[in-house]
Amino acid sequence: MSEEAAVRAAVDAWAAALGAKDAAGVAAVTGEDLTLYALAPPLGTTGPDAEGLQGWFDTWTGPIGYVLADPAVAVAGDVAFVHGLAHMTGTKTDGEVVDLWFRATLGLRKRDGAWTIVHEHESVPFLMDGSFKAAVHLKP
Repeated sequence: MSEEAAVRAAVDAWAAALGAKDAAGVAAVTGEDLTLYALAPPLGTTGPDAEGLQGWFDTWTGPIGYVLADPAVAVAGDVAFVHGLAHMTGTKTDGEVVDLWFRATLGLRKRDGAWTIVHEHESVPFLMDGSFKAAVHLKP
């Protein structure tokens, strides 16, 4: 398997674990030195947070649709970057139906022969009309 294919497999396993609401599966592909800039506050965190992740999973009914559409992958030595538009769908426990596109970038490192995610950055653009509202209505 090529390094690019191995990186894609790690990202696919991570996305599948997110979709299945499997915190242990997410942790299996995430490094202990993770830096996370998620859609939700705070501005950033470091290290895995299985408890917080499980708490977020518990706000969804059924599986979470999560697809990183047509990701670009760059690999050099023991470092890789993956970026693209992510699509998250599903239903929250309060009945809200989610259909959200956002930007996602993942940084990976190869350690002991395995690729792990050590950097995750998610964002949505905001409206530049002075309202500073998130532009969550955008679709590719």
